[in-house]
Amino acid sequence: MTPTCRHCATPLSLRFLDLGFAPPSNAYLASKDLSRPEVTFPLRLLACSACRLLQTAYFAGADALFTEDYAYFSSTSKGWLTHAAEYSDMVINRFDLGADSHVIEVASNDGYLLKNFVAKGIPCLGIEPTKSTAETARAIGIPVKQEFFGAEFGETLEKADLIAGNNVYAHVPDINDFTEGLCIALKDEGVITLEFPHLMRLVEFRQFDTVYHEHFSYLSLFAVERIFAAAGLRVFDVEELPTHGGSLRIFGCHAAASHTETPAVVALRAQEQARGMDTDAYYLAFQAEADAVKDGFLHFLLDAKAQGKTVAAYGAAAKGNTIMNYAGVKPDLLPFVCDAADAKIGKFMPGSHIPIMAPDALRQQRPDYVVILPWNIAAEVKNQLSDLSAAGTKFVTAVPALEITE
Repeated sequence: MTPTCRHCATPLSLRFLDLGFAPPSNAYLASKDLSRPEVTFPLRLLACSACRLLQTAYFAGADALFTEDYAYFSSTSKGWLTHAAEYSDMVINRFDLGADSHVIEVASNDGYLLKNFVAKGIPCLGIEPTKSTAETARAIGIPVKQEFFGAEFGETLEKADLIAGNNVYAHVPDINDFTEGLCIALKDEGVITLEFPHLMRLVEFRQFDTVYHEHFSYLSLFAVERIFAAAGLRVFDVEELPTHGGSLRIFGCHAAASHTETPAVVALRAQEQARGMDTDAYYLAFQAEADAVKDGFLHFLLDAKAQGKTVAAYGAAAKGNTIMNYAGVKPDLLPFVCDAADAKIGKFMPGSHIPIMAPDALRQQRPDYVVILPWNIAAEVKNQLSDLSAAGTKFVTAVPALEITE
């Protein structure tokens, strides 16, 4: 049976990427899990020839991916906290938010963003389906409803002056229902801001490791404008961001709202068209690019082992799980990964079963190479581990091509 587009129901025939089968990228394992069968799902992306939404061909249910003990906490990254604080200052000033305003964040995680609004006395509400992160946010005084967001739930909410969603739009299985929920929960002149990795940058920089089951959609302005229009919304401004290897922050509103479209929207539309993002050919050339990245990474690990060099990794991130599972990397090639998140330490990477240790393990063992799996924060990690570099350890990133630095 041919799958159909989750937005416009067009049959999907353009194969963008096939990474075989893999477990959910955030399904970290305890020791007791290693002797049990591990559930895997197909990890394949198909593009819609009509609306150009790039999407997973098959996917697990959201309840299998975003569990009560979900291990991703946004506050782990200092750089991301700074990004959130700068965003908060910007929107508060630009849209004159204050004590009489109401702010909603969808997928509020551990309160990394809304704490900036609480500190300035702006009423807010977090919507977060995962128990572990929701409880962490409540512990610092942020009101949170533990729910999945959609149209029906949107009907129950006080309408918002601002609805924010950072790196959630790509994660929703029913993107139409989610977008309708945004429309329902927004005041007549309210503003929606959504941040998500930009498909154009994924292709340009061969970022195939950002593909995992929790990402149901891979988004362009072209596709988002069509999805918004179907829900009675429009995009009136856009910013290009360096986060996650190149993201968009779109500003949306009701179709009839007074917000004026900016030149930035016109310019990005033209840029996407110039790249060919409205053509089939754009989506059919990526598999070879992904394979080149995977092969380069695997060759490095095999060469290091043959030369007797020691290798470890930093960042038990979803990105790392994708590339290691596609390359078939096991502990014989990469014995351990370090991570600063307490929720991950002592567990094992899904699929590869590589143990996750505290960062101090790197200083105790002083490997010849440290592979930085979350390459989007490589500069931050290198700064944190500068003492290792001074002692002779080299840093490695695999995307967009293998790079080894002092």
